[in-house]
Amino acid sequence: MAGVSVRRIACVDSGSPKALAALDTIRRRHQVVPADQAEVVVALGGDGLILHSLHRFFELDVPLYGMNCGTVGFLTNELREDGLLERIAAAETATLSPLRMTAVTTGGTRHEFLAFNEVSLIRYSAQSANLRVLIDGIERVPKLVCDGILLATPAGSTAYNFSAGGSVLPLQSDLMALTPISPFRPRRWGGAILTSSAVVEFVNLEPAKRPLGASADFQEVEGVVRVEVRVEPANRRRLLFDPGATLEERILGEQFAHGE
Repeated sequence: MAGVSVRRIACVDSGSPKALAALDTIRRRHQVVPADQAEVVVALGGDGLILHSLHRFFELDVPLYGMNCGTVGFLTNELREDGLLERIAAAETATLSPLRMTAVTTGGTRHEFLAFNEVSLIRYSAQSANLRVLIDGIERVPKLVCDGILLATPAGSTAYNFSAGGSVLPLQSDLMALTPISPFRPRRWGGAILTSSAVVEFVNLEPAKRPLGASADFQEVEGVVRVEVRVEPANRRRLLFDPGATLEERILGEQFAHGE
């Protein structure tokens, strides 16, 4: 935290043996307080726990410092309990602006969720989805035949988006990656890179015959007919990373990784 001394930390864990052992060590060495009294929340787990914690502690607007007790750990730091408070004090901040998904279902119900990684639509039947894609109210793809489509933030561009063939975006780029999932028609459309000011709308052209689900990170809505997505810059949240292993550096490194 750029040299700011930290004394009050809260801890959350994934429940794995490694995470529970780390939690026990931290509790023996430091005073652990409830999240609403903490200056930093230490998350002991993997990327899934980081995403859940961003949502869980959203109203507190407290920074998260993750330590990897999971598998990939792209959003976490190395698991090392020694010098924890000093590491947090020296950490650099990554600021994340979430997406707001507004989804309307076949019954007319409206759902709103935030997503720090991506909003995705996926087919719920054996048949391909038929989607219309609009950007700022202008139709850009009249009919996309596919398994689904997603819109990713820079922080989420290395996750599902990258696996689906989407572009990796620099963390501070103020861009979004729009990526089709297994597109059938038009075959040559590989997606788009959009500015963070764009409003993206997806319309299910055949909701009765070809049902769709929409997800904002891990929050899912079934039977959607229309989904609107926009960036929420006023709701930025903070992740902390050790110097030399910042999120921006990791995202850049993903563009030069080979054979992994």
